[in-house]
Amino acid sequence: MDVKAATKAIKQGEISPVYLLYGTEKYQMNEFVSFLVEQTISQEEHDFALVHYDLSDTPLQAVIEEAEMVPFMVPRKLILVQDASVFTAGKDNAKVEHRVEALLEYMKNPAEYSVLVFMVNQEKLDERKKVVKEIKSRGTLLTFMPLGSEDLLKWVGKKMKERECTMEEGAAEMVIRNAGTQLQTLSAEIDKLCLYAGKGGVISVHIVEQLIARTTEQNVFALVEDIANLRVDRALGIFYELLKQKEEPIKIAALIARQFRIILQVKDLGGQSYSQQQIASQLGLHPYAVKIAGEQARKFQASQLKQILSRLGTLDFQMKTGAIDKVLGLELFLLRLAA
Repeated sequence: MDVKAATKAIKQGEISPVYLLYGTEKYQMNEFVSFLVEQTISQEEHDFALVHYDLSDTPLQAVIEEAEMVPFMVPRKLILVQDASVFTAGKDNAKVEHRVEALLEYMKNPAEYSVLVFMVNQEKLDERKKVVKEIKSRGTLLTFMPLGSEDLLKWVGKKMKERECTMEEGAAEMVIRNAGTQLQTLSAEIDKLCLYAGKGGVISVHIVEQLIARTTEQNVFALVEDIANLRVDRALGIFYELLKQKEEPIKIAALIARQFRIILQVKDLGGQSYSQQQIASQLGLHPYAVKIAGEQARKFQASQLKQILSRLGTLDFQMKTGAIDKVLGLELFLLRLAA
């Protein structure tokens, strides 16, 4: 079952006794939990019906005891369980001992008045574990992973629409380029933009550029984009702006090197017929970052990228040993790329 199907089922009153939520996209996971809370218990019942646990300091068997206990003054209770590492691979370093058998036994005959929600902020579960197989069979297993590049753009558009404002063409892309790909940050920036535009207002690329300040990483991302498109004057402009913000030239050089390394890796993996999603997983990047790196990669030969990385390695050594002025060194590097 996917999140959309699970949401539809909840709206129809079909509540699973046990949910196992996992993935790296915390914002969407929290949104789903908020929706589940809203649909299963009223605001007035929260004090008695909403229970929180963390398995880093609470044994799993205590959570099961809570689930089996009849709720007080409410018809149903929702038990939210964080740090559910019992479902993942690797050694469990928790200070408490968890008896997974308690959950397996509970799954055979779960209480009608309790809903268990386990949240795992990890990319993968250990599919070999019996407890994961049991929840797949008897409960609901949902994945929350970063949105693909197109889905991310649609998500921004959807959030704008929910806040009753619209965007000019290219504005959604600029929001992501300036704010990054974290949904929590994007949501806050969208709130700000729509508050500025007002109900029914239209948000332009210019408004986005004026209201959303880029982080150092996003500035370097834009700098490399300008380099790829031979817009050296704009690249230098971003560089000087970073210097005004007291950013260390060695750090800027390291971030530029990181971005070129990503471009080379994306080019290499793309040449091996890896999909955008596979590349993102392989490199630990957001699919949108892979999409942009792929676009940049088409503007360079692999040999050019290797040469650029070699120059950056030499520059890093010269800057750290005092063989060259740090600002001058980066300026010369940027100018040489355009030559």
